[in-house]
Amino acid sequence: MWHVHRAERADTLARALGELLAEPPADPFAAEVVAVPARGMERWLAQRLAHRLGAAGGGADGVCAGVAFPSPAAVVAEVVSAATGVDPDDDPWRPERAVWPLLEVIDASSGEQWCAPLGAHVGDAGRGRRYAVARHLIDLFSTYATHRPELLTGWLEGAGAPGDRAADLAWQPELWRRLRERIAAPSPPERLATARAALRADPALAALPARLSLFGPTRLPAEHLAVLDALAEHRDVHLWLPHPSPALWAAVAPPPDVPPRRADPTAGVPRHPLLRSLGRDARELQLRLPTSCVDTHHPVAAAPPTTLLQRLQADLHDDRAPGGGFVVAPGDRSVQVHACHGPDRQVEVLREVVLGLLEADPTLEPRDVLVMCPDVEAFAPLVSACFGLADGPDAHPGQRLQVRLADRALRQVNPLLDTVAQLLELADARATTSQLLDLLGSAPVRRRFDLDDADLERLRELVLRSGVRWGLDAEHRAPFQLDGFPQNTWSAGLDRLLLGVAMSGAEHEWLGTALPLDEVESGDVARVGRLAEFVERVAAVLSGLAGQQPLHRWVAVLQEALDALTLVTGTDEWQGTQARAELAAAVHAAGPHAGTVELGLADVRGLLAERLRGRPTRANFRTGTLTVATLVPMRSVPHRVICLLGLDDGVFPRAGMPDGDDLLARDPLVGERDPRSEDRQLFLDAICAATEHLVVVHSGADERSGARRRPPCRSGSCSTPSPPRRGRRRSTRSWCTTRCNRSTRATSPVPSRSASTARSWRARWPPALRRHRRPRSWQRRCPRPTTTAWSRSTIWCRSSSTR
Repeated sequence: MWHVHRAERADTLARALGELLAEPPADPFAAEVVAVPARGMERWLAQRLAHRLGAAGGGADGVCAGVAFPSPAAVVAEVVSAATGVDPDDDPWRPERAVWPLLEVIDASSGEQWCAPLGAHVGDAGRGRRYAVARHLIDLFSTYATHRPELLTGWLEGAGAPGDRAADLAWQPELWRRLRERIAAPSPPERLATARAALRADPALAALPARLSLFGPTRLPAEHLAVLDALAEHRDVHLWLPHPSPALWAAVAPPPDVPPRRADPTAGVPRHPLLRSLGRDARELQLRLPTSCVDTHHPVAAAPPTTLLQRLQADLHDDRAPGGGFVVAPGDRSVQVHACHGPDRQVEVLREVVLGLLEADPTLEPRDVLVMCPDVEAFAPLVSACFGLADGPDAHPGQRLQVRLADRALRQVNPLLDTVAQLLELADARATTSQLLDLLGSAPVRRRFDLDDADLERLRELVLRSGVRWGLDAEHRAPFQLDGFPQNTWSAGLDRLLLGVAMSGAEHEWLGTALPLDEVESGDVARVGRLAEFVERVAAVLSGLAGQQPLHRWVAVLQEALDALTLVTGTDEWQGTQARAELAAAVHAAGPHAGTVELGLADVRGLLAERLRGRPTRANFRTGTLTVATLVPMRSVPHRVICLLGLDDGVFPRAGMPDGDDLLARDPLVGERDPRSEDRQLFLDAICAATEHLVVVHSGADERSGARRRPPCRSGSCSTPSPPRRGRRRSTRSWCTTRCNRSTRATSPVPSRSASTARSWRARWPPALRRHRRPRSWQRRCPRPTTTAWSRSTIWCRSSSTR
């Protein structure tokens, strides 16, 4: 039976889940299964359940044991595998394995008439685009199987692309039929129908307990709903949904059939602008759930709102359009929106805001603060530069605040994998001076050649004096039509350096075409020798990273490169193990095709780029420090302070046109995936998860020209760019807004908009700013502030109302 549990806060749901799990199953050794969508939520939920499970005397000293936290996709895959007898590790339809038969199909069919559009696209860039196109298409087919399995089933029966809107995609049904014939095994849609029938006939096929829980999903595709519906006939399936508004839930009436998104009858039901513009995913999930669900609402004990954030959440709870009648206290900083000049200034402003909140509230700890940003890789160096670098008496307080960066890309946390990526980039590059010296300066490479900072600095100086510019030798310049000019290559520069070691260059005597470098000293002999050995090994590696060859040969060359160029010792030995394991996993995933299908350099880059993406682990979350992560792993997890960093227009929500090859995007159904809608739902989840403070930091102006930039998510629908007057009656449409630029100082709260105040503040501006509205050059002339009041919780600079 289906059981839907919903609440406005995830901690309320976790408490109710703990009460359910506190009743032990009939088998004391059976593990409870609670599927969670992200690793960060898994760690938080395990800690919350430990306050209830095994606790003595009503305390919070329990242990969360015997509970498995797989992902919903893993649960569905395991159930289908058990019902159909297909081992998930040997499944030929896994995207990383099915891409290879699809490559063979594309190669064999690219010259046929039905495949002309695809063949022309692949042939534009030679063979370098093959793997990327094949992987993209197999991911699309996997999406079709997850969201519309009946579409692929119809294609196998001879149907074509539906509707007039997909006339240009008529090649996809035939490509799917050719792929099904090539793999010669039941496809995922076929297995889904078999698995549903088998689970209804024999529920013991699935090794699951009598009750199954899914915690915190915001979207369940058709495949997952079909499998869970089959499980619900003999088991209790509990769905725990954080939903912002019980009033909206009651107002939405699910239609009998799943309608197209363009004809959704519930699109105009929400009255609050945020629920209408940001909460589409939560509303559409309600429409996809079975009508036989047992609905249970777990209300949150709420007092009359006293802060702007509480009023905003109360309006969302009641699905009430913002209106008047609420007086904002003078010191209310519960909702802050900071418009800054560029990413670096955003991080600086975030640091000041967090420090101010920590000092203003002694009970607030860094673990109570969560920082989420859409692109953690773009902000990771800036966060590392602003937090946790020093611990001296004169250090900035932010340098003593420890920060944990979560779910980063593997090449950023493992230097050996970064070395692999650099070698793949060098394989068809010009091999400039900076490229090779940067590779030599990486930690594992410099350790292999026993170089320190002084050696690297001296080698950089010698290389520049020797005249090295780009190219390993004259032959390496052949692709650029400059093979007749060996001057200023690494080979010519090393000849000068090595001759400078063997003989003096004071007489300016030439040896062939090389002139000894006179600046080489006796202490440079070992350095030059190591540099020559490094360049020789790099040249040998790059010669192997060329042409068309099978995947196992590409991986063998990269593993040999790691042995020749890198060295890890002691506590860093895990880096070598992980790097070689990732390379071996790529070969294993390809199966027998790793030795038969030839790939080019661009294909290998695309293949390994997928394996080097960020994969969050539960160890990076809830460690007691301030956490910086993307918006997905900790979505809906309550924190006292939630900061949203880098919500820039064009970056968040994700922009761009729908994928032209995606058939579902032509006419999507309610509940199907939409990246832009996902980002908007993440924003709404963050608003509801903040318990005391919500801080939004974005780029409101260009850091170079000062040109204004729009706020993210069209937040003008719920905020105004003008700061409020003290004690003035206003609606929740007016958020606390600041504009932060290069000359920002921490000051008292934002002044009012009266004309006298504006004139008094204008008198403090530089003469150029008083004569003109806002010259672009003034920002560059203004120095950064040298003193800062750390006790302030707000960064402010020239409010937009005084410009």
